[in-house]
Amino acid sequence: MAAAAAAAAAAAAAAADGERKIGVAMDYSDSSKKALDWAVDNLLRRGDTLVVLHVLHHGGEETKHTLWAKSGSPLIPLSEFRDPKVMQQYGVTCNAEVLDIIDTAARQKELKVVAKLYWGDAREKLCDAVEELKIDTLVMGSRGLGPIQRILLGSVTNYVLSNALCPVTVVKGK
Repeated sequence: MAAAAAAAAAAAAAAADGERKIGVAMDYSDSSKKALDWAVDNLLRRGDTLVVLHVLHHGGEETKHTLWAKSGSPLIPLSEFRDPKVMQQYGVTCNAEVLDIIDTAARQKELKVVAKLYWGDAREKLCDAVEELKIDTLVMGSRGLGPIQRILLGSVTNYVLSNALCPVTVVKGK
């Protein structure tokens, strides 16, 4: 609970002069869903903006998204984020559970919700998003890699913790 209090205090201090922007890194894994749940339960408050950040790896449809390769997609409002046809144009299949969590939180806490998609290395793109969107605090899940896997694959979480320009809360997946 001390981490929750510290994250809430940091976000409040960062946005004492107005609306807070709370980012949640979302890859639709169990750990990112837990991070979203944690943000809703412990951090988001009435009137905040929830920014759902999703990074897609470069793949077969790169040419389709060259316009947004560096800056990411335009901000996508919740009404469009909820629409499978719109999200399919971006190459994203939304998860019903995630949409339900977001819809409920938006209604109950009167949140403004937007999504932003990036293409490339999640480590760099999440840090870019924090700076570009002026996110006050970022919440993300941890995949729970072992020490060997973390050394070989690198850790998105470790990179973001070290390089993001805002407080970062990591929600353990287990």
